[in-house]
Amino acid sequence: MKEAPVFISSTRFRMEEIMDINRTLNEVLVRLFRNINMIEERALRTGEYKDVTTNDMHVIEAIGMDGAKNMTRVARSLEVTTGTLTIAVNSLVKKGYVNRTRSEEDRRVVLISLSEKGKRAYLHHRRFHEQMIDSVVEELTEEEQEVLEKALAKLTQFFRLADII
Repeated sequence: MKEAPVFISSTRFRMEEIMDINRTLNEVLVRLFRNINMIEERALRTGEYKDVTTNDMHVIEAIGMDGAKNMTRVARSLEVTTGTLTIAVNSLVKKGYVNRTRSEEDRRVVLISLSEKGKRAYLHHRRFHEQMIDSVVEELTEEEQEVLEKALAKLTQFFRLADII
């Protein structure tokens, strides 16, 4: 009986290896995404902020602390329609996190900014992210931090390009 050439068996082994890493990466990414969402939700919905969803907090973050922004600019930064943002902002205005005003220069333009309560929520959310990153980074060597940063940058670029296609 004739043996298969070495390059075929090594190719087969490489394909199995690639499939294993693909399966592992998929499992890790799915679990990571779920865990971050769950941890973030739990961390944010405490005390004064029990009425804020993770989505609300991301709108608050997009509005930011830099003063009033127009709705179009914020919608663009969140990659949602102005209509979708309007629904979220209506809710945040009712809850007391966001102020809505009309532009003095152009009354058609709606400006949104954070109320004092919204600013406190923004800082609460920022502290969560800082603590999360600090926890991850403290366990890594400098070299591992650099590798992680490069890998995540490539992953981010891939998802941005995949969204365009």
